[in-house]
Amino acid sequence: MEVFLIKLLQFILAISLLVLLHEGGHFFFSKLFGVRVDKFYLFFDPSIWKWNGSLFKWKPKKSDTTYGVGWLPLGGYCKISGMIDESFDTEQMKKPAEPWEFRSKPAWQRLLIMIGGVLVNFLLALFIYSMILYHWGDTYISPKDMTYGMKFNTEAKQLGFQDGDILVGTDKREFKDFSVDLYRDLASAHRADIIRDGKPMTIKLPGDLSLLTMLKTEPSFVRPFIPAVVDTVLPNTPAAKYGLAKGDTIKAINGKAVDSQNDFTFELGRLEDMMAGAKTPADSLRIRTVSIVVAHESSNLNAQTSNQRVDTVHTVLTPELKFGFAPKALAQLYEPRHDDYSLLASVPAGVKYGIGVLRGYVDDMKYVFSADGAKSLGGFGAIGSLFPATWDWYMFWKMTAFLSIILAFMNILPIPALDGGHVLFLLYEMITRRKPSETFMIRAEYVGIGLLILLMVVANLNDILRWLGYM
Repeated sequence: MEVFLIKLLQFILAISLLVLLHEGGHFFFSKLFGVRVDKFYLFFDPSIWKWNGSLFKWKPKKSDTTYGVGWLPLGGYCKISGMIDESFDTEQMKKPAEPWEFRSKPAWQRLLIMIGGVLVNFLLALFIYSMILYHWGDTYISPKDMTYGMKFNTEAKQLGFQDGDILVGTDKREFKDFSVDLYRDLASAHRADIIRDGKPMTIKLPGDLSLLTMLKTEPSFVRPFIPAVVDTVLPNTPAAKYGLAKGDTIKAINGKAVDSQNDFTFELGRLEDMMAGAKTPADSLRIRTVSIVVAHESSNLNAQTSNQRVDTVHTVLTPELKFGFAPKALAQLYEPRHDDYSLLASVPAGVKYGIGVLRGYVDDMKYVFSADGAKSLGGFGAIGSLFPATWDWYMFWKMTAFLSIILAFMNILPIPALDGGHVLFLLYEMITRRKPSETFMIRAEYVGIGLLILLMVVANLNDILRWLGYM
């Protein structure tokens, strides 16, 4: 429960900050051009019976704007006078236009008002990334430093990769770290540069691999090779009861040889699939009863024993299919690199990083329109789960910057009811010198809101199905 609350608090804080600043962008340009803002709200405030839906509201003296906090934490809004938006205030639109209304202003001013929120979110993300680099620097493990090499799945091996190959880069660029960008480059590259047995080599690639397939296939296309060597034994687990010790090596499970922690984890995943089909407690117990071959580090043996001892352990895994040990983390296997940035250097570096994040996100959007892509959509639960289980300001700000870029991109999409839909109609007006009718704008707003609600339902339904184990 504590982990859930920590993730929830980080999610709410990040979203509240982003929504406030996004709506603040609209507010700033509205005030700049003399447009009246009727309401400025964090969260939505739909009325319930006789209650107006506001947890808090305040209207300063000599101000036309009511500020408040609604009860429904799904975003926020800036109600601009004389504009057709999600409030559907058609009564105001029936009255003659006033000089302080949105509809009375030149198209270029209305355009700036509409892109104000997106502009603030994008600039905020670049600023946060820059300050992260200035304050924390950049710590990473270069793939070419991973001397154990990588593990590849069957699809990768059919292209010519072998377990133990060290990825260096592609015809696009050299890899900086092992992240999703590495997969993106491999998906669209025509050549991969590797080191095999100490010698540089190249492997031809088709240039059109599916990034989604590379990531979702079990095991994934490539992952760092992690030896199945015990680093930490967890208390009150089958491994602790057996007497597993630091330095011991897992050699096989249920007769299946494993040469890495990657293989061991994959075999546990197979058992997990079998557990999903277990119908009785006896079936579950049978699946959890395994034999594990363990090679003991010589230093763990008695002084009289000079040769390595290999034992076969017959044990019952926990209901979560855990044996109860942890291998070394990547940062323990390899020396991380670290780059520090001065305040002056952090700005261009942060801008470059933020643009790279945006480019990658935009490139990945094409997968949304596939069946697997639709299943990969996530709602509030999926977004909230991205935050760490403990309060970590570095990860909090990094996730906030990422969400800010997503919010900027999603809002600029040319969908009615989003900022991008209004921008599209304004550009049409500026080019043709003809303003769309209010009837058309209202109908478009309804269509846009319908699409957004459908998207929200699908994304959050996916979260529920994952939680129930159906996806």
